[in-house]
Amino acid sequence: MNSMLKRSTTNKDKKVNTNTKCNRFLVSINVLGSTGPVRFVANEDDLVCEVIKTSLTLYARQGRLPILGTNVDNFFLYRVNDEKRDALSPRESIGSKQVRHFLLCKKQGTSHSLLLNEKTSRQREKEKGSWKRWLNKSLNYSIQSHCML
Repeated sequence: MNSMLKRSTTNKDKKVNTNTKCNRFLVSINVLGSTGPVRFVANEDDLVCEVIKTSLTLYARQGRLPILGTNVDNFFLYRVNDEKRDALSPRESIGSKQVRHFLLCKKQGTSHSLLLNEKTSRQREKEKGSWKRWLNKSLNYSIQSHCML
């Protein structure tokens, strides 16, 4: 009989533990310059910096472009449809604003973005140069072939 009482009390304890509210919600983060949001479940008490880190990890794991890196300090997280356009503080909880949709933006002037911009400008110059070279070669070829006749 005592063993039955012990079993029933342990079952009740387990039920009490599983019935505690876990304030979790689906977070949808749009990354500026990427297609589609990154979605995952977060706790209401998670800090903004933790949410940014999780979203960067998932973004990289999914192989999305542009490549962002993993340094949390290089990013701002904004609420979507925010009239003030203020970035969230990295030390506040994500559930404090009662918002589920966010925008992740890279800070201007970070070393990675500067390198990326420098590479793209070089590529543009090379593309322009190759187009000009092609045009000059084709014009020279047509002029030389015309003179031979």
